[in-house]
Amino acid sequence: MWRSRTNRDRKTVVCIACGESVFRSAAREYDKEGNRWERHGKRFEYLCKECYRDLCHQPRAELEDLLVEIEEHGVSQEEFLARYVDAVTERYEPPEERER
Repeated sequence: MWRSRTNRDRKTVVCIACGESVFRSAAREYDKEGNRWERHGKRFEYLCKECYRDLCHQPRAELEDLLVEIEEHGVSQEEFLARYVDAVTERYEPPEERER
């Protein structure tokens, strides 16, 4: 016999963006790898519906690799952001745009 979904729906999770506790049924799954359909071996984090709506839903191909590449322990936020802008410019802007 199938169990009622009532108990599962009453489980609470914490939104990783705002820290609010919400019922699992009222939350949205977040997968930092960007592929929530590939479920095997993953542990998902959760966002409340409001934070999920504010999330950018554009593809993140190569983003994680780019961030790891420019990250260095002890670097200031300003330096990290400067490295990020330089890396994105180098990778994605056409050469004629970079010279401006």
